Amino acid sequence: MSTPGMEKMEQNDNEGDNFRLHLVTWNVATAEPPVDISSLLHLESPKGPDVYVIGLQEVYSGPLRFMSDVVFDDPWSHCLMTTLAPWNYVKVSSIRMQGLLLLFFSKLEHLPFIRDIQATYTRTGIFGYWGNKGGVSIRLSFYGHMLCFLNCHLSAHMNNATERVIEFEYITDKQIFNCEKAQRILDHRLVFWFGDLNFRIQDHGMHFVRTCISDQNYNLLWSKDQLIMLKKKEKLLQEFEEGPLDFQPTYKFDLNTDLYDSSSKKRKPAWTDRILWRLIPKALPSDKQEECGDRSDANNVGQPEEAKKSLLELSQDLYTSDMQYRISDHKPVIGIFTLKLKKMQTTPLVHLLAEGEWSADIDAMLVYFPKQPFPSSSWDWIGLYKVGFSSVFDYITYTWVKDDEVAVDEEAIKVYMSKDEIPVRGGECVLGYYCNTLQCIIGISEPFKVHASKVAIEEGFLPEKLRGLHRS
Repeated sequence: MSTPGMEKMEQNDNEGDNFRLHLVTWNVATAEPPVDISSLLHLESPKGPDVYVIGLQEVYSGPLRFMSDVVFDDPWSHCLMTTLAPWNYVKVSSIRMQGLLLLFFSKLEHLPFIRDIQATYTRTGIFGYWGNKGGVSIRLSFYGHMLCFLNCHLSAHMNNATERVIEFEYITDKQIFNCEKAQRILDHRLVFWFGDLNFRIQDHGMHFVRTCISDQNYNLLWSKDQLIMLKKKEKLLQEFEEGPLDFQPTYKFDLNTDLYDSSSKKRKPAWTDRILWRLIPKALPSDKQEECGDRSDANNVGQPEEAKKSLLELSQDLYTSDMQYRISDHKPVIGIFTLKLKKMQTTPLVHLLAEGEWSADIDAMLVYFPKQPFPSSSWDWIGLYKVGFSSVFDYITYTWVKDDEVAVDEEAIKVYMSKDEIPVRGGECVLGYYCNTLQCIIGISEPFKVHASKVAIEEGFLPEKLRGLHRS
């Protein structure tokens, strides 16, 4: 289903160094995921995004569920992963703090250029110890540019507008990353700030607010939106941009309806759910390589200083809500952006390939070629993945790079993988090199065929369908 403004968005080409980012913020009010989230993700759009960033608030975190979610993927993560994996998106990182959840997905082709991933959280709930309010963030290097995504759930109620600003300032100051050039959120070249920020519409009475909404005269309410008002006097807020609120307020609805609060409290509608951004378009003159753990990218060696001041531009293509979802008293908000940048990295750190024929009948060999220096360690591993895998850790098996090296020369390193680890059913697979220091996959092989096991077929351990396929 198309949403207003989507037609305009789809006219933008995603060519060259343009990347499309699809952000969602949604207070799900402890509800389970809906059956169909394709509208939320615009899966029917002919131009799919390069990156999805999903920020949720009030994910159910009862004691038993929360303990289960520590071991297994929570229902929302599982739903998003299983929905996006067939479209060739991989969950690169996620972080959860009680009811706050942030997930970052990328198209497979970009994985080797998303590096130095770090995630953290800050509590601002009861006395700063309770995680019902606060912020969770993911920072990373995207083709050499430092990006940070911050999902917040701030204090509620009309009279706490100033408190919300104080909480935001506390979160941005408190969160520290292990990165020399971007230790704090605001050190990053591009910051997205989104979530249930809980800013309200003050002064206007209920009748006037609802009449403006019914007549779609949203602009008559903007001057009394607390966030817009506070931006006039708060320096930090002035650094952030936001698109026009050309959609109806997303809070507060009766569950399973599109009707605003009809309870005895009659809470006034508000744009509590927001997406803002802060952009520093050029690097500082001293920036030779932005990435924290990899400062030796060969693509930057010998470049004039002006070339290192890489261009970074951001435009918003769509800012809207999705009214069709009724499981929560909030409606989800979607922001779609085009990020234009000059790639500071164009070559993966390693090149991988599967050598010879692969099946569970024989030990296998893979080869990787380091293309540039990178911070390798004894904790690096290479994973075998089915094509269409859902997350970095959704591997079939893996092998420790240093432990299983069998041959090394100046250009190529061969690594052994036991046949006992290879799936007997076979299938289309890829190899991925995971660098522990950078916390990411730094090289992906081309897809290759893993053949079904001949021994398993002969001994009847595989279905008749596979046996017939093998004979043919």
